[in-house]
Amino acid sequence: MDADHVDEIVQHWAAERPDVDASPMQVIGRLSRIAAHLDAELLEVFRRFGLGEGEFDILATLRRGGEPFARTPGELARHTMVTTGAVTKRVDRLVASGLVSRSASDDDGRGRVISLTAKGRRVIDEAVVAHLTNEERLLSGLDADQRRTLEALLREWGRALGV
Repeated sequence: MDADHVDEIVQHWAAERPDVDASPMQVIGRLSRIAAHLDAELLEVFRRFGLGEGEFDILATLRRGGEPFARTPGELARHTMVTTGAVTKRVDRLVASGLVSRSASDDDGRGRVISLTAKGRRVIDEAVVAHLTNEERLLSGLDADQRRTLEALLREWGRALGV
C-alpha cells in the first residue's frame, strides 16, 4: 500500500510525540481531505446552473417533494438542516433569479409558501442529472461492493454520532 499525505502526518506525530495516539487521523484526516475535494467538485457543477450548494439544496428539496413542489420556510429548514434565516437568504436569491416564488399560505395568511417556478423546475431537473452524473464519476474508483461497505460504515458512524 502506498503511503499518502495523512500517513506522513501520522508518522511525524509518532516520531515527535510517541506518547500520543495519532491513529484517529487515519480516518478523520482522510475524510476531511476527501470532503474538501468533494465540495469543490460538487460546487463546480452547481455553478454551471448559476447555483450555490444552498440554492441547489432548496430547489432539490422542493422538487423531490413532488406536486405541488411547495413547502413552508420551516419545512425547508427541516429538510435541508439549516436555520430558517439561512433558508430566507437562499430563497431571496432564488426568487430574484426567478427559480422560486414566495406566496401567502392558504392555511395561514401570515405564513409563506415557497414554490418552484416552471423555470426553477427546468433548472433543477437538469442540475440534478448533472449532479448525479458527477457523483457517479467521483465514486468510480470504488467497485459496487466497496461502495455498499462504505455506505454501511458511514450510516453506522452517522447513527453513532447522532447525525
